[in-house]
Amino acid sequence: MKTDLNADLGESFGRYTLGSDAALMEHITSANIACGFHAGDPGVMQATVRLAGQHGVAIGAHPGWPDLQGFGRRKMTIPPDEAEAMVLYQVGALAAFATAEGLPLRHVKPHGELYNQAARDRSLAEAIARAVKRFSRELILVGLAGSELVAAALELGLQVANEAFPDRGYNPDGTLMPRNLPGALLEDPEQVAAHALKLVREGIDFSGKVARVDTLCLHGDHPDAVRNAGMIRGVLIANGIEIRPLQPG
Repeated sequence: MKTDLNADLGESFGRYTLGSDAALMEHITSANIACGFHAGDPGVMQATVRLAGQHGVAIGAHPGWPDLQGFGRRKMTIPPDEAEAMVLYQVGALAAFATAEGLPLRHVKPHGELYNQAARDRSLAEAIARAVKRFSRELILVGLAGSELVAAALELGLQVANEAFPDRGYNPDGTLMPRNLPGALLEDPEQVAAHALKLVREGIDFSGKVARVDTLCLHGDHPDAVRNAGMIRGVLIANGIEIRPLQPG
């Protein structure tokens, strides 16, 4: 049994300081790097790509809604063709920095509300999947396990990775609990690590249909992000789970 550990990184502006990004790189196998729409800028993108390369961490594009003030967490509605172009633009920007460093772009994972909306909205999910396919069929599209985004990508013949969140609570139907509800955010590192192990072993039950988990997201903005990452990695390895980046093909 194996899994990938990913984190959303490069979500700062201006003069880049490594901060928790550098510490997280010690534990993760994939980095989702902001592409400038919800966070990040050219200097931050370049520095984060280089940091990932130094640590042997797989590089992925992390496109979001054009919402700097709301950090990409506000709902937006645009025509599917515009959404497709918006995602393609961001993937291309991140890919340019990866190519310049001699590193491959491995995957694409939408950010924030773009991710959440695409998990439910098939039209938006298809727009994102088309953008990824137009750029490269070799890219892996990361989406919420069992979501419309994963289904749309599979229908287009793309490679997918079902994602789960160890520090989040789930509803009985397999969806994420709203952040404002009790139990939606897991705070204790030991509880988070135990949840990670359960997700990898058992997958997520969507009303009787189990979706496997290919990758776990470690939130970099969690107060105990680095501690959580280290504990999750340690618990998984101790229980015979292989930690390795997403592999195309």
